Amino acid sequence: MAVKYNIHPDFKLLAAIHPPLNRKSIQRIQKMMGLLYYQQKSDRTVEVQRIRIRTGEDSFVKALLYTPKNRKVQGNLLYCHGGGYAFPAAPYQYKLARLYAERAGCRVLFPDYRLAPGHPFPAAPEDCFAAYRWLLRFAKDNPTAVCGDSAGGTLAMAVCLMAIDNEIRVPCAQLLTYPSVGNCGETESIRLYTDTPMCNSRDMDIYGEWYVQDETAGKLAYRSPVEADSYEGIPMTYIETAQFDCLRDGALIYADRLKECGIPVELYKTKGTVHGYDMMLKSRIVKALIEKRVAFLKKAFLKTDR
Repeated sequence: MAVKYNIHPDFKLLAAIHPPLNRKSIQRIQKMMGLLYYQQKSDRTVEVQRIRIRTGEDSFVKALLYTPKNRKVQGNLLYCHGGGYAFPAAPYQYKLARLYAERAGCRVLFPDYRLAPGHPFPAAPEDCFAAYRWLLRFAKDNPTAVCGDSAGGTLAMAVCLMAIDNEIRVPCAQLLTYPSVGNCGETESIRLYTDTPMCNSRDMDIYGEWYVQDETAGKLAYRSPVEADSYEGIPMTYIETAQFDCLRDGALIYADRLKECGIPVELYKTKGTVHGYDMMLKSRIVKALIEKRVAFLKKAFLKTDR
């Protein structure tokens, strides 16, 4: 029997959600949820454009570009959605991209990157980095940040590391919500939260098997940023953690390591929450957190030398 957790009433509806994780179901889910990409449309406050970004001689990644209407663009944001590297973007993630564009006054590039298990690491970070390069060219001198939730947090962190390694302009900030930071060993949250809703340590084992099918492929730090040899050059960082989340302690370890290197970190440890709490966009708790994120982005854009 699952352990009972003291989940805040705002998130009780999430308590029964346990994503089906087998190869047959994930293929069907990817096809169905993938259709959501084509349903995103402009409205009176935000323009939505569909673009294709070249990733190789004969390969492309699709992406959505959200641009606020009737206001000056203050910066740009690459949003890497979460989903265990296997699930396409969910409705609330598309809504968040729109909210960030509208409220932070920034363009938001939302890549529809390749998914595991059909496309294991390093496909996803390569697609996201190609999208980041495109955004730099498109945005020219405007400050550019990266953000991601859950597995998207790993991808956002990887983009920062890849920018440093490739000696191109590094994001001015990274915004990470309940991020997966990579291999931190058996933390307390990994040990305790084996049956939590939305995501738990048993789920993470499956996601890991799907995502990393060849241990020699790619650079370790790009799939496990917490294991990077150096954090030099990592920008100011915003992190939120969920209380009942196997990924919680890894994010705290990553935050501590950044602070030890003198990197500014805003850390918010949310209470009564489970992984993926952003699904409840009408929650007063989530609304308040979104305002904190928007304030962080605005601050990052203003601090950046143009």
